[in-house]
Amino acid sequence: MHYRINKITALIFVFGMALFTNGCKKDNDTSNGNSNTNLVSTYSYNVIWEWNELFLALDKDAMGFRPGPGPRALGYMGIAAYEICVPGMPNFNSLKNLPSFQGSNIPELANANDIHYPSALNAAYALLMSKMFEKVSYFQSSKGSHIANTEAGQKLIEDLRLSLESKYKAEAGTSKYNASVEWGEKVAEAVWEWSKTDTYGHEAYLNPLNNDPSKTPYHNWKEASLDANGKRIPGKWAPTNDNPDGGMFPFWGRVRAFATNNSQKISRPPLPYSESKTSQWYANNLEVYSATTPKASYEDEWVAEFWSDDLFGLTFAPPPRMVAIMDQVFVNEKSNLEEAVYANAVMGITLNDCAVVCWNSKWHYNTERPEHFIKDVIDPTWESQLDHPYTGTRGVTPAFPAYPSGHSTFGGGGAFALAAIWGDHYTITDRCHEYRTEFIGTPRTYYNFSDLGLEDALSRIPLGVHIRIDCVEGVRLGREIAARVASLPWKK
Repeated sequence: MHYRINKITALIFVFGMALFTNGCKKDNDTSNGNSNTNLVSTYSYNVIWEWNELFLALDKDAMGFRPGPGPRALGYMGIAAYEICVPGMPNFNSLKNLPSFQGSNIPELANANDIHYPSALNAAYALLMSKMFEKVSYFQSSKGSHIANTEAGQKLIEDLRLSLESKYKAEAGTSKYNASVEWGEKVAEAVWEWSKTDTYGHEAYLNPLNNDPSKTPYHNWKEASLDANGKRIPGKWAPTNDNPDGGMFPFWGRVRAFATNNSQKISRPPLPYSESKTSQWYANNLEVYSATTPKASYEDEWVAEFWSDDLFGLTFAPPPRMVAIMDQVFVNEKSNLEEAVYANAVMGITLNDCAVVCWNSKWHYNTERPEHFIKDVIDPTWESQLDHPYTGTRGVTPAFPAYPSGHSTFGGGGAFALAAIWGDHYTITDRCHEYRTEFIGTPRTYYNFSDLGLEDALSRIPLGVHIRIDCVEGVRLGREIAARVASLPWKK
């Protein structure tokens, strides 16, 4: 299923790419005036790919890690990897002196020729990932394959570190290997300490609902959504069968962003609520009802399930889905390490900022899900198409307000980030869920990254969890965020 980009969207894309391109010019300066013959571009993408793939495996089962903590972790790890390698990337700038990186205290490297970059990255990822997942508990069920507990998750991190260490020690030699590990860990420690100063984001996975009145901050969704009689106000969000005690990450809009200021943390306003059958609001909800009643078509079901990634324990979350796609591009392109580190940083920052802006907007507007409107106004027996095959829960609706769609923001932003590196006109067959039996994971082929991101967004309609305006605005918002990220002064 492919879609045509409208004129306004195309202009956003062209504008963003123009900003990105204008920042690119060649320069042969090297770190601290040293003659640098040790270039990151001479190494393979493999170390980035290995750690990304482990992240995807951990993210699948990590409770409380979706939707905000995952992209936040990817953002910090992507920044650390980039700053570790930038001394060996002569055409690239460090980002550490940007205003949004104030307090990062990323150190200087004395001599880039001393560093075996894969070894430095291996050490940094091991340190940061172990800390990011340090207190995570993991989804468990009698079906599927799951990480047993926190200790098992930490062991997977250590096992990968040791596996790559044995390879890289042989390549680098003991002296260079030790210097590389020291450099990687220095940067990683600085980034970790910086991340801890973001009090709204640090270890937020331990309290995703913020609904404990004894803790600060505390969120009481009832104050915004219920009238004096305790009845839901029409048009306002309220919990359904997934996390019935509250909504996930109501304060995520206060988490640190890297390419977004406070005035940019809000989407356009949603459609006005109306029960009139001639209103756009009614028409948007009727489209969802028609697409899912009595059952979605095979094509719509395929698209909806292929892009869902909603459910703990079943797949990784929607934001790192874009990382899973990027990993496939690394393999297709046989990317060198410079390209992989750069792309990983652009993607990580984009996903982080998408989460911050989207969730800030969601909780600002507090807009109801289709399930609320359809059951109240159209058909009280209706349910979404989202079922969890491991828990048996049927008709799941994600546990936070609808507008704008998170999937759509991540899809629009992630696709733009991919296009910023490899160009939008790119053919890829997404094999993220090939051979899955719990849902339709048959690979789908795209000829533009923008088509891929738009299909990700609009898949939410036949799944029954978003109306069209949620998705359209999410894509626009994600592209706007990614354009800002792409226009950072990456290149000299």
